[in-house]
Formats: sequence, C-alpha cells, structure tokens
Amino acid sequence: MLAAVVGLPRQKVNYHLRTLERHGLVELVEERRKGNVTERLLRASAASYVISPSALAAVAPDPARAPDRLSARWLLALAAQLVRDVGDLIAGAARAQKKLATFAMDGQVRFASAADRAAFTTELMEAVTTLVAKYHDERAEGGREHHLVVAVHPSVTTETEET
Repeated sequence: MLAAVVGLPRQKVNYHLRTLERHGLVELVEERRKGNVTERLLRASAASYVISPSALAAVAPDPARAPDRLSARWLLALAAQLVRDVGDLIAGAARAQKKLATFAMDGQVRFASAADRAAFTTELMEAVTTLVAKYHDERAEGGREHHLVVAVHPSVTTETEET
C-alpha cells in the first residue's frame, strides 16, 4: 500500500522499511497473507523523532546565516545547534562511559501586552548577564566552558486546547 502512495517500487519501500525496523524507528504490528504476498503492518516506535541537523547539513539552520537575535530563524538555528551539540556530547559520554551534566528549564509565562513581553526580555537579559558575570571565570584552571541558551517563543497550542 505504501509503495503505491509514495510512487516507488515495492522492493525499494520494503528495503527502507526494513532498515528503519532494524534501527528501531518502526516496529512490526501485524503480518497477514494477501494471496501470495505477506502484508506487514508497521508503526512508528515513538510519538516523535528528533533528526540531527547534521543529517541535513545543506539546509541545517545556522546562526551565522540568521544573525537577527529576535527572529524565529535565529531561535531555530540555536535549537538546531543545541540538538547537534547535545547529541555529540551524549555520544561522547557514552563512549567514555561517563555521565553528562546538563540542566534545562521549561516554563510558561502569559504577557498582557507586547510592551510587557519586551520589558520581560530586557529584565531577563540583564539578570542572565549579571549571573554569567558573577560566575564566569576566564582564567579558571581546569574550568570547563558551558553553553547557555535562553529562549522565549509563543506557546504552540493544539486544537483541543483551543476549543
């Protein structure tokens, strides 16, 4: 059925599906005979996937190509860089059989106006800048640099939340 939908030969689709299955991205749900063909029903093994931006290097978002720090493209480029960097760190920590120290924060804030949002971002920037200045030590022997990303964007709502 999938081959007909995507317009590719059955053998090619089967090859790709078996590769996805071998890597754990899809799983077999059911097999059933239809004449002289065995139909395999597969489903995604996760609700969503994160694809490394390096897998699509030619079109991967890059902060250097989106220098406007207030733009959605800049935020996307930083998110792509974050996925790339943390993916590399996870792989390196696994190879070294070490734990990876990270921290993430997630929250919601509802602004009454665009002016309130602008004031919030200004105060947030000042607070983070003060905190970084307090703890950043350029000359710390044995110190390790950490990347800090702070982002604010409109929340994504689903249809069920909107009704």
